[in-house]
Amino acid sequence: MASSTITSKGQTTIPKSIRDRLGLKAGDRIEFLIEDGDRVVMIPATLSLADLAGCLPAPKRPVTLEEMDRAIRGRGSRS
Repeated sequence: MASSTITSKGQTTIPKSIRDRLGLKAGDRIEFLIEDGDRVVMIPATLSLADLAGCLPAPKRPVTLEEMDRAIRGRGSRS
């Protein structure tokens, strides 16, 4: 069983075996859930680009290359 010590500032280091198992790296975010009153579950909150696939609705019509170029030239402003 992996363990860690809490500092006086409430900080701790997640053991390497746990970081490896969850695929965590520096800069990743984690969430904590409390279950059954005294059980804490730690979940990685960092999503990959693949996790975001399908979260936006499909456009009503396809965007042409010319419209993309115009948007880039106008820095995204509508003209």
